[in-house]
Amino acid sequence: MLTNEDKAAAVARIGARRAVRERSALIELLRSCFVRTQTWLQAGKYVNALVSDLPSRNGWTIAEQAGDLSPARMQRLLNRASWDEAAAMSQVRKYAAAGLDAAARRSRRRRMTVGALDETGQEKQGSSTAGVKRQYMGCAGRVANGINTVHLSYVREKTGHALAGARQWIPAEDIKDPVKCLVTGLPLDLRFRTKGELAIDILADAYGDGLSLDFVCGDEVYGACTSLREFLEGRGQAYVLRVASNFTLALAAGTTVTCAEAVKKLLKRGQGWEVRSAGTGSKGERWYAWAWLATASPQHSLLVRRHLKTGELAFHYCFVPGGQLASKARLIRAAGLRWPVEESFELGKGCFGLDQCQARLYTAILRHIVLVMAAFAVCAVTAAAFRDRTDTQAPPPAGPDAAPPADPGLIPLTVREIRRLLASATARPKPPAHAARWLEWRRRHQARSRWFHKHARLQRDYALAS
Repeated sequence: MLTNEDKAAAVARIGARRAVRERSALIELLRSCFVRTQTWLQAGKYVNALVSDLPSRNGWTIAEQAGDLSPARMQRLLNRASWDEAAAMSQVRKYAAAGLDAAARRSRRRRMTVGALDETGQEKQGSSTAGVKRQYMGCAGRVANGINTVHLSYVREKTGHALAGARQWIPAEDIKDPVKCLVTGLPLDLRFRTKGELAIDILADAYGDGLSLDFVCGDEVYGACTSLREFLEGRGQAYVLRVASNFTLALAAGTTVTCAEAVKKLLKRGQGWEVRSAGTGSKGERWYAWAWLATASPQHSLLVRRHLKTGELAFHYCFVPGGQLASKARLIRAAGLRWPVEESFELGKGCFGLDQCQARLYTAILRHIVLVMAAFAVCAVTAAAFRDRTDTQAPPPAGPDAAPPADPGLIPLTVREIRRLLASATARPKPPAHAARWLEWRRRHQARSRWFHKHARLQRDYALAS
């Protein structure tokens, strides 16, 4: 009779083999995006390094992990090699959506599909990186020098999620500066786009690849973008977008009020609120009080969320086209499925180095993001395939006095665990002199850099003295 340890070991072996097959399948799909076979193989080595156990994923560490003699090949892959990063992103998007859809179909239950929009950033030093600007960085929680990128996360309810599109935000002043464009490699035909307009571009590409979404969700940045809402409504795409408290809407009575005023006017003395779960998190159900308010348009409504402890309000402007089910329960489900994009960022940064790119050129940054998306998609699709089959957790407690189970069971295989299994399965031994060769290369490179830094400082000091 198999013990729990035997079963866990078998799951690990099967999971590792499945992850390797998924990685091979996606890399093969990317073959058509590369002009040269050598560049395609180098991209595969880059993906392998991203899923490895490297503590930091930059050009040097990735090249050393891949077995290269220097960072030159990896730098060329991002900066100068001939390959179509837009087509590669399309292939990754279709692969991720197909894999998550297949896993959801196996459950034989109707599970909602959401496209969650959000942006994330990366702190950068200096002024020579494409799109760098001193701005509020959510990743740092303060104003800092950095870059921001808008992402789309493809979310399958109770199945999984993966990054499915990205566009870097470039400040208008950089696009107007021909010297900055040349230094940072900005395309000549690049036009300034707000984050909401970048979201339109990402969604247009997703629709062009055949993705079908029940809802599009996003925070206040996207809810405030009129052109994004008009784009979605023109396509008959339902959405649940966060808006600010001063967002104005027309009520059924013909009066125009802000969201905060609508709550005060229509939800007096605590009436109209209903406590519902926004979905299940790692620590249990996420309970909030909800209210649903009609507007002058039968297709538009306002969904209000209230925190049960603090009383903080969050406002969601909703659109459901005619012929589709518009219910409070369905809108709450959609609103609760926006949070996985935050987990996508956490996984992308913590497991695959999404925010560790040291490239400075516009195209190089995008190519790093595409390869991170590929590594993430492989692990997300594999984890989704094993989600139901590897979940042996004991039933949740029925009440606060419930006794703990004798055997808590095992949580399903997660993206993090699949990454570890894939890293172990794809690890290759390095030649005996590999570490010594890289030690010499780093020391020589740093010595050369120090000499030129000191030389530049001497030139500056002599110029000031004269």
